Amino acid sequence: MPKITADDGVALHYEEAGEGTPIVFVHEYAGDHRSWEMQLRFFARRYRCIAFAARGYPPSDVPADPARYSQDRATDDIAAVIRGLNLAPAHVVGLSMGAFATLHLGLRHASLARSLVAAGVGYGAAADKRAQFHAETDATIARIRAEGMAEMGKVYGHGPTRLVFKEKDPRGFDEFLTQLCEHSTEGSALTMQGVQRQRPSLFDLKDGFAAMTTPTFIIAGDEDDPTLEASLYLKRTIPSSALLVMPKCGHTMNLEDPDAFNRAVLDFISHVDAGTWRNRIPGSLSGGIIR
Repeated sequence: MPKITADDGVALHYEEAGEGTPIVFVHEYAGDHRSWEMQLRFFARRYRCIAFAARGYPPSDVPADPARYSQDRATDDIAAVIRGLNLAPAHVVGLSMGAFATLHLGLRHASLARSLVAAGVGYGAAADKRAQFHAETDATIARIRAEGMAEMGKVYGHGPTRLVFKEKDPRGFDEFLTQLCEHSTEGSALTMQGVQRQRPSLFDLKDGFAAMTTPTFIIAGDEDDPTLEASLYLKRTIPSSALLVMPKCGHTMNLEDPDAFNRAVLDFISHVDAGTWRNRIPGSLSGGIIR
């Protein structure tokens, strides 16, 4: 199995398909490298596509030390994949946990990114939701350790923002749930503790986002309530960004509506590669309603 070694020695499994301009796919907490199969099949027809499994997700290493899991580590792992495969600058497409890391890549390693796609991003970011988010993550960690992912995955996979996926595509949802229940119990608990729970709020990073110039595409599902306000905030803050809200769509939009997701991302990166993706017109930020 091909692997890249991260800066701290952790081995990261990756899969590759296609050739051309590189796209790196960064998965969500409930996914892994397999979650991007429908994107690899679509984009590999014209791009070099890489999907990797985050640390804690076999066949990548599962470090036992809690200190090896953090938002910075997750971000640096994307950088390690890009550098290790000589991909820079690459288009980077992240979902949820992967979208947080993708945005942080834009803040900390902008030279490695040709563009950024941040889909389903914002869980627990709002100030009035931080305590609730921490309480829910603590309870989830306890259940993962007590029940194991083979059982707790069934509960986590039926979260409120995923029910529309089950409704519209039961077969696809069953595949997603099967893969989720195969995750490492220890890796899942440590990732929830070190990456998810401890990451900084997006709203505390406003100055950095306001200075970003990397083309950025934010995607939200209109039934993924915890991400809607954060997505609007990112659109209003990052001058090089655009926002797409996908109708009747929950959290796992690349699996729920792969055709719409793929076409939207293709249109975005085609503009970037053509040099026609532009920052927001300053005059449109005057605050006026009519003029």
